[in-house]
Amino acid sequence: MGLIASLPEIDRKPDSVFVMHEKSEKLIPLHTHKKGQLSYVEGGLAYITIHYKTYVVPARHYFWVPKGMPHVLRIGHSATVLRSLYFYTKNDDEHPFFNKLGIYPASELLIQMINHTERWDGQHVDKKMENFEFFIALKNLLPQLNNKALPIILPITDDERMQKITRYLEKNLNEAITLTRLSKHFNMSERSMSRLFQACLHISFLQYFKTLRMIKAIEMILKTAKPIGDIAFEVGYDTVGAFSNAFYTFTHSRPSDFRKG
Repeated sequence: MGLIASLPEIDRKPDSVFVMHEKSEKLIPLHTHKKGQLSYVEGGLAYITIHYKTYVVPARHYFWVPKGMPHVLRIGHSATVLRSLYFYTKNDDEHPFFNKLGIYPASELLIQMINHTERWDGQHVDKKMENFEFFIALKNLLPQLNNKALPIILPITDDERMQKITRYLEKNLNEAITLTRLSKHFNMSERSMSRLFQACLHISFLQYFKTLRMIKAIEMILKTAKPIGDIAFEVGYDTVGAFSNAFYTFTHSRPSDFRKG
């Protein structure tokens, strides 16, 4: 049974942990559930869209979606294995971790624990089962890891003018596009262009373009064997050093370490 088909099953037993491991390349449409969701992205990329913002989840990271939060989930690469645990919500209000969306790098301990749950794939595990203590320990571990959330967020919009602009930027990531150049291309004043970004995306042009470049770089690092220097050039950086520093700001990791991890 796939994840989409399993959505009604998640909440059937409120006090259990529902386990779902799936290798897929799918769009999971807007949905919500009454349980907290822990999902580990084993390979490739995943994207979570919530309230017109898309969060990027690279391989070897996990995300937590709180109970009741509507979201769209896209699995971005055919090699991706998404390992998901849907947890009971008892005591969630005792720690802020469980009440906010977060994306975090996964420790080796957590990866091993999540991988271990594959033996219960497609099942509910509840307090009547001797293995339930394992899931309690796993959930209790999450707030203790003290991982800093990964801040890669790309806002989206339904505004047609803005969509044309963002598509243009996606096709020209290696170009030295400035606000002036972009405004001239779309026959707008710089002030109007800046206002459009703020009104539609709630972010500056420069920050949006930098984020777009970083997301493309992450995709190439994880999906291809291209040298880091070539990737840096393809996303608009003249030197590997400048690219590496920008990448570290976004991911808390150097490009070469990100690929190794």
